[in-house]
Amino acid sequence: MDFTISKEERRYLLGLARESISAHLDGRRIRIEYPPELRELIDSGKSALHIPCGAFVTLTMGSALRGCIGRVVGIKSLEETVREMAVSAAFEDPRFPPLGADELPRCSIEISVLSPMEKCSDPRSVVVGTHGLYLIYHGRSGVLLPQVPVEQGWNLDEYLDYICRKAGVPPFSYNQKDAELYTFTATVFSERDTR
Repeated sequence: MDFTISKEERRYLLGLARESISAHLDGRRIRIEYPPELRELIDSGKSALHIPCGAFVTLTMGSALRGCIGRVVGIKSLEETVREMAVSAAFEDPRFPPLGADELPRCSIEISVLSPMEKCSDPRSVVVGTHGLYLIYHGRSGVLLPQVPVEQGWNLDEYLDYICRKAGVPPFSYNQKDAELYTFTATVFSERDTR
């Protein structure tokens, strides 16, 4: 990724994600303002907030996943993507019921900002803990963030096997001639980091 995300931007994005979920629960408009130091960064044109990039928002309760939704490719600004993905993670992840108002205070938010995708010609070159994976094969696709194999204790073979499972395709599909395997990196930060 050829830009950095400052501490102020990280703090703002985490606050924006929480406020977006809270506003959705309350049926009101989002109420959040840029702090003065962030306003200066934006006015100087040096902020990452308005750059289009992919991002995922992950909600956890304790150590358990409570929702995770993201956009792999940057079609909207980082700020807009985080706002939308926070609401989607809380209320539209098909693996979980919509988040209840009583759950939000107990949730921790993590944001993963993705670098542009790079085609991976050699799956053995994937570095566990550094590279995220995106697999497209026969109209199916799946994505795994770089932190997932580390959290799960997977080695490279297990990681490559699981991306196939995530895409709902047979094992070793990533090796097929018509498979498209991409790698990316992520800048990951959470509310736990900023406390």
